[in-house]
Amino acid sequence: MSDHSILNSDKAPDPVGHYPHARKAGNLLFLSGVGPRKKGSKKIPGVELDDNGNIVSYDIEEQCRSVFQNVRFVLEDSGSSWDKLVDVTVFLTNMKDDFKTYNEIYAEYFKDNLPCRTTVEINALPTPIAIELKCIAMID
Repeated sequence: MSDHSILNSDKAPDPVGHYPHARKAGNLLFLSGVGPRKKGSKKIPGVELDDNGNIVSYDIEEQCRSVFQNVRFVLEDSGSSWDKLVDVTVFLTNMKDDFKTYNEIYAEYFKDNLPCRTTVEINALPTPIAIELKCIAMID
């Protein structure tokens, strides 16, 4: 696979490790995990941390809206689009408290496009976030 298949967005937050935002393989675009951070900042929308970097409180609605925007940035900057998403894996750190709100916001954003979806609860993510998305989309 040639290097031109590796794609990055100038609008999405920088990856927290050694990986691209997305990679094209045939007519599919595979996105690396996308969180709610904003480009050029370590601050996470809706998250309040203590002096040791532990989460004091967070707003799952604000994080959902931010992560969906970041996914849109990666898709569009890679030559795909929101309506071309075919599979979404969602990682939540607190299914019990956050699923209802996340599910309502998800329905707003995906009212016209219904990709396959899997939602999984995990213990933690690499940064103090409550949601991360892993997506596959169609691309020309």
